[in-house]
Amino acid sequence: MTTNIDAAAERLLDAYASGVPCAPVRDLITTADDGYAVQDRLTGRWLGEGRRLAGRKIGLTSRAVQEQLGVDSPDFGMLFADMAVPDGAEIPAGAVLQPRAEAEVALVLEHDLVHERHTVADVIRATAFALPAIEVVGSRVRDWDITLADTVADNASSGLYVLGGRPVPLKDVDLRLCGMVVERRGEQVSTGTGAACLGHPLNAALWLADTLVRVGRPLRAGDTVLTGALGPVVPAAPGDVFEARIDGLGDVRAAFGKEQG
Repeated sequence: MTTNIDAAAERLLDAYASGVPCAPVRDLITTADDGYAVQDRLTGRWLGEGRRLAGRKIGLTSRAVQEQLGVDSPDFGMLFADMAVPDGAEIPAGAVLQPRAEAEVALVLEHDLVHERHTVADVIRATAFALPAIEVVGSRVRDWDITLADTVADNASSGLYVLGGRPVPLKDVDLRLCGMVVERRGEQVSTGTGAACLGHPLNAALWLADTLVRVGRPLRAGDTVLTGALGPVVPAAPGDVFEARIDGLGDVRAAFGKEQG
């Protein structure tokens, strides 16, 4: 099995390096645990190359997407510091394979979350502030032809992320009821609320905190947590500009550069 995990990791790394999506890796691995083993291989490779871990992302927080992939829980991936894009800065064409944009609530921690089992109160006390975010998800797997094992192995289909610049304490916003709108060049393309994210973004963060302790990579002070999509994910094309507005948190923009002729 180790040989298959290494082969799956190399296939995904080749797609990253070449900019050409690869075949799914489910011919080599079949379970979520296998997928996380592949993800660990990628994480170890990237840390060894000097990348800095800056937080985590939570995926599969939508019930509809969970049903589509036949699962009943979220997944997670690693956020590296070089994945962060300043608000409104241009994302070069090709920086993310098969990119899609989704609006999320980001939490930034000021305390570690290291208990075997956390409460929502633990998560609230550990959170310094919330920010609006756009996650640019991507897939190294051709045509987004993914199962759970494929997306977990591919770092939960992570790409880049953009954070808004106005920190908001949790006491000043109702994350469950906050409404979200994403516009592309002024046209509304996605709407939702905090409740679309496992019923409450803090529920997603609680799941992540407990899960990461079990796998030996607990959340630490300073980490950014992308809690999951608040509405439908939107395909992104060169030249697209997205603006997400989340009630109580403000707005954030992601701009995709045009392809060079």
